Amino acid sequence: IAAKGIVDAFPIQEQTIPLGLPGQDIIGQAKTGTGKTFGFGLPLLQRVGADPAPGVQALVVVPTRELCVQVYEDLELAAKNRAATVVPIYGGKAYEGQIEQLKAGAQVVVGTPGRLLDLASQRVLSLDGVREMVLDEADKMLDLGFLPDIEKLFAKTPATRHTMLFSATMPGTIVSLARRFMSNPIHIRATDPDEGAMQANIE
Repeated sequence: IAAKGIVDAFPIQEQTIPLGLPGQDIIGQAKTGTGKTFGFGLPLLQRVGADPAPGVQALVVVPTRELCVQVYEDLELAAKNRAATVVPIYGGKAYEGQIEQLKAGAQVVVGTPGRLLDLASQRVLSLDGVREMVLDEADKMLDLGFLPDIEKLFAKTPATRHTMLFSATMPGTIVSLARRFMSNPIHIRATDPDEGAMQANIE
């Protein structure tokens, strides 16, 4: 990623990367635009390995297709010199291409809950081998009513997985999700002195 001029870490990255690498469960509290994708993405790719076996080993669940594309592009950039394949899975787009990519052995899947469950129920997407799971913008997913879907996705993954959850706010539902599906998570709140200005600059 240095080739793209990304050399300095944001606060959330400084705090989550060293914990995520050895497999510590993390609840990261950070707003959009503060660099959290690499905060969870770099440990996730490192833990999947430079030359992983085919089959889904990492799952990143996001609330919207826009975020799905954005996270996919960041992870694709970070995985450029590695053999891990990253695929975006979201609704409103033809199934065929997504099914082909999964059948070709993609290791990292970024997706929205509805389409992920859809493909899992068609037995095209197996989550049995997921070792890394991330919920990004978890509070937005709850606002959009995805809680039952998120619970179903968790139930389809091994209980021994490494889990990272990111959310701008910490409503009770998220705290209870964390208690049920995570193992001794560390809660990280990252604030940046320039955060207000950064938020204002997001188009």
